[in-house]
Amino acid sequence: MNTTARENRIQIMAKESGDRVDALLASVLTEFSRNAVQRLLESGRVTREGQAVRKNYRCHAGDVFDILLPPPEPTEITAQDIPLAVVYEDADLIVINKERGMVVHPAPGHPDGTVVNALLFHCGSSLSGIGGELRPGIVHRIDKDTSGLLVAAKNDFTHLGLSEQLRDHSLFRVYDAVARGRFSAAEGTIRGSIGRSRMDRKKMAVTEKNSKPAVTHWRRVAQYERYTHIRCRLETGRTHQIRVHMASIGHPLLGDALYGAPSPDKGLCGQCLHASELQLIHPRTGQTMKFQAPLPKYFTEILQKLGPKEPEE
Repeated sequence: MNTTARENRIQIMAKESGDRVDALLASVLTEFSRNAVQRLLESGRVTREGQAVRKNYRCHAGDVFDILLPPPEPTEITAQDIPLAVVYEDADLIVINKERGMVVHPAPGHPDGTVVNALLFHCGSSLSGIGGELRPGIVHRIDKDTSGLLVAAKNDFTHLGLSEQLRDHSLFRVYDAVARGRFSAAEGTIRGSIGRSRMDRKKMAVTEKNSKPAVTHWRRVAQYERYTHIRCRLETGRTHQIRVHMASIGHPLLGDALYGAPSPDKGLCGQCLHASELQLIHPRTGQTMKFQAPLPKYFTEILQKLGPKEPEE
């Protein structure tokens, strides 16, 4: 499918026939639930050749759907004066270096003190409304205990453009991590579809049922007696992707109680994972932009606890 983003509007072209239009749009507008997409259809905000489209319409290859996005919903989230490590900012987007332990957006158990609360204070009303009331401006997330680079959109045009880059993999993300065990190969690729675990609904798992394709490329940075410092490049962006993929090959991340050891490892509660590189194409200027965040103190202290590095083979 091809998409074209404009202010408050997006066009989507179907490449294949047979898919229901609500399913097609939900796969592209990932910030919207399928119910929200159906509401867009029911309110006449989705048209084809100038005519409103019904939610059960079956697509034909080449169909072009024009979606008029609704205005942002007013948010009841409180703006909070929480310091942010701003790496870059302009009128369209902001890139921050999120500290470890900070939740990205409000959720049960974390009603405030989040990145969103801080962004609302820092940016005022200048945040994209596509993410909905609880996630204004948020294009992609990183876990609470994952540190590093995160981009947020200040308007819908930028949000749609960045979301499209996430889908076509032109938004480039690299993570540093410490994994349990030794890696015999210098690099590799993990391909395994990820979906909700049938054994534990709080966890994700590599599964073929109700899952989405996921690809993680990794390479060895340094090897220690019982652990390995690796660098991972995401080809896709599934929930907990690196954590799930590494656990699936017998190398859970150090400190990851959900997918690895249930007790603290090396004194670390939470996975040792840092979003160290982010590359994107600025939706308005077309400029390729690359950002880097050095390893934080907690990460370098962990590396020191692992002992001497082993010589490369």
